Amino acid sequence: MRATNFHNENCCTLLEQAISQLRTLSDDEQDAIASRLLTELEDELKWKAKFASTTDHQWEQIATMVRKEITAGDVTPLSEIFDSQVES
Repeated sequence: MRATNFHNENCCTLLEQAISQLRTLSDDEQDAIASRLLTELEDELKWKAKFASTTDHQWEQIATMVRKEITAGDVTPLSEIFDSQVES
């Protein structure tokens, strides 16, 4: 999306709210948040590309590896990973 088309009907309300709040911050704070957001978007694009390029054979290899780890007991219960207040 080009910058000139930013404020169109496709721009979601939540994003508009965030941008509105960002405008109240100092230039340095805006730049810091914008930098984090751009880094996050770049990371998201890289992950999408990696998933899209993963072959069925690679998925099978991953699944086989996970099954072996589960069988060997080389797993960590979710209760140890997530806060105990989070319900399954």
